[in-house]
Amino acid sequence: MKDWVKSNFKNRIQAESLDKSQIGKKVFLSGWAFRFRDQGGVIFIDLRDRSGIVQIVARKESLGEQFAVAEKIRSEYVIAIEGELVARDPEAVNPKMKTGEVEIILTSIEILNISKTPPFSLDEYDASGEEVRLKYRYLDMRTLELRDRLMLRHKFIFALREYLDRSQFLEIETPILNKSTPEGARDFLVPSRLNPGEFYALPQSPQIFKQILMIGGMEKYFQIVKCFRDEDLRADRQPEFTQLDMEYSFVDEEEVFASIQDMMVNVFAKVFGRNIDGKFPRITYKQAMEEYGSDKPDLRFGMKLHDVSSIVQNSDFQVFTAAVESGGIVKAICVPGGASISRKEIEDLTAWLGRDFRSKGLAYMKHGANGLDSAITKRFKPEELDAIAKTVGSKEGDMVFFGADRAKIVHASLGALRLRLSEKYDKPDPNELNFSWVTDFPMFELDDDSKNWIALHHPFTAPKSEDMHLLDELLPGKHPERVIRAKAYDLVLNGNEIGGGSIRIHDEKTQSQVFRILGIGEEEAREKFGFLLDALAFGAPPHGGIAFGIDRIMMILTKAESIRDVIAFPKTQKGTCMMSGCPTPVIKSQLEELKLRTVTI
Repeated sequence: MKDWVKSNFKNRIQAESLDKSQIGKKVFLSGWAFRFRDQGGVIFIDLRDRSGIVQIVARKESLGEQFAVAEKIRSEYVIAIEGELVARDPEAVNPKMKTGEVEIILTSIEILNISKTPPFSLDEYDASGEEVRLKYRYLDMRTLELRDRLMLRHKFIFALREYLDRSQFLEIETPILNKSTPEGARDFLVPSRLNPGEFYALPQSPQIFKQILMIGGMEKYFQIVKCFRDEDLRADRQPEFTQLDMEYSFVDEEEVFASIQDMMVNVFAKVFGRNIDGKFPRITYKQAMEEYGSDKPDLRFGMKLHDVSSIVQNSDFQVFTAAVESGGIVKAICVPGGASISRKEIEDLTAWLGRDFRSKGLAYMKHGANGLDSAITKRFKPEELDAIAKTVGSKEGDMVFFGADRAKIVHASLGALRLRLSEKYDKPDPNELNFSWVTDFPMFELDDDSKNWIALHHPFTAPKSEDMHLLDELLPGKHPERVIRAKAYDLVLNGNEIGGGSIRIHDEKTQSQVFRILGIGEEEAREKFGFLLDALAFGAPPHGGIAFGIDRIMMILTKAESIRDVIAFPKTQKGTCMMSGCPTPVIKSQLEELKLRTVTI
C-alpha cells in the first residue's frame, strides 16, 4: 500500500456526503468498484462505500502513468482514490443518484485488493435466488437494499435504547445458558461437559429472569436480547431471533399501554419518519376471533366474519343445520367484487382450506341482479337468503363464502380466506401503519390431543381480577361455563403480532394453583421453577411486561418479504446457514468429552 493511501485513511470522506457545496475540494475515498465503463481514454467508475455511490472519472491527462491502474479495475475491486470534486455537465446529471450532480476527477488511484467475478450482480435489479445470496451473504450486504435495512435496524435499536434510558429503564443482561422450562416451544439444548448427561437450554425468552429482576427491586428493565426456539420455520420466524424485552414493577395494563404507545410514537417518528396516532385502538380476543378469525387481525380492510347460524339453522341445507345442531356455528364473509372468482379458483381454495385448516368444505353464493344465487340457494327460503345478504352486507357483483363446523375451525379457515382474498378484492393500503391492542386473552385452552389445559401465553400470566374465583372451578375434566380471561395483551401491526406480554402472577399461592391446573405437580414445579417460587415468597411486587420482535417490525417497516431480509446472518427455512454450512457433525473426540454419542434413527 502506497504512503499516500495510508496517510489519507484518516481523511477518508463518505461517498454520499459529497454535493455541489464542496466543488473544487480535494477528496480522498476508498471502497469498491461497483460499475466501470471504459470509453477509450476516459474511464468512468462508480465507487461504492457504506454510505452510497459516487462517480469518479479517470483521464489520461490527469492520471498519467496511473491510468494503467484504472484500466485494470474490474467489478468489486477494492480501490483508494484521490481527486478533485467537480460539477457534472448539465446533460450528464443523474437525478437517480444522491451524488448525481457531481463527480471526482482522479489525480491518484490504487488497487487495494482484487476480486473474483461475483456469482451474482450486486446491481439493485438483479433477481438472483435467495440461496445463492445467503451463501455469499458478505456480497449481498454490499447491495444498497440490504445495506439500507441493516443501517435502519441499527438506528431503530439505538433509538429504542435512547428512549428507554430517558424513561429510567436499566438494560440488564440475563443468562444464555439456563435450565429447560416449559414455555410453549421446543428448547435448543446444550450438553454440559462438566456435568455429563445434563443439559443447559438456550432461552426462549428471559421470562423468569426478568421477573426475578422485578423481585430484586430493579423496577424497570429492558434488554435487546437473542432468543431461541427449535420450531418449524416460515417467512416471519427464525430459530434465533432478536427481541426488545421489557418489564415494569408497580404497573397495570393501562400503564403498560400508555408507555408503549408513547415509545412507538417517538421512535417511529425519529427513525422511520412516520407520524402515528398514539392512541391505539383495542379489540378483545373474543371479538378478534369472532369478527376476523384471528388473534392478530389486520384492521386495514373489512370483510368481517358474520354469524348466520340463527338464519340457516332451520334451512333445508343439511351441512349448515348439522353444524348448528352439533354445537358448531355457520359464518360467512362477503368478498366485494368476488362474483368474478372462477369455479377452478374456488376448488383450489377449498382444497387449501381442507389441507391446512381441516375445513370440510367451502359453500358459496354469488350476489347477482336478483340476489344471492348458487347451486345451494334452492335449499333456502327467500327470506333466509335476504337475511344472509343483509347480515353480510352483500350487493350485486359480490361473493359470499360460508364456513360450517366447530368455531375453532370456522374462525381459522375463514380468517385465512379473508387474508388470501384481500390481496385482490379488498387490498389494504401498504403504506398504512395500523396498530391495535388485542386484550383479554383466555388464560387457558384445551389441548386437542391430550384434552389437558395448557397456558395460552405462558404459566406466569395473571388472571383478570374479576375472574380469579374461577380458578377454583378449573380442574382436570371440569370445564367452567365462563372462560377465564388473562391480563394478557398483544400489540398488532398490519395483521402481524409484533409484541406480546402480560401482567404477571406475583404471589406464590396463585402461581402454584396455576401450575396444578396445567398438570404440573408440586414436585415438578419445585424442580423446574423452584427458584421463582422461592423468590415470590419474599415480597414480590406487582409487575408486568412485554416483548417485541425486532426482526418482525423491521420486516414490516422495510416491506421485506421475509425476516431473513432484515437479519445480517439468517438461517434458511430448514434451519441451516448457507454461508457457514451449519449445522454440521462434530468430531468423535468432542462427543466423547461430552459423554455423548449419535444414533441413526
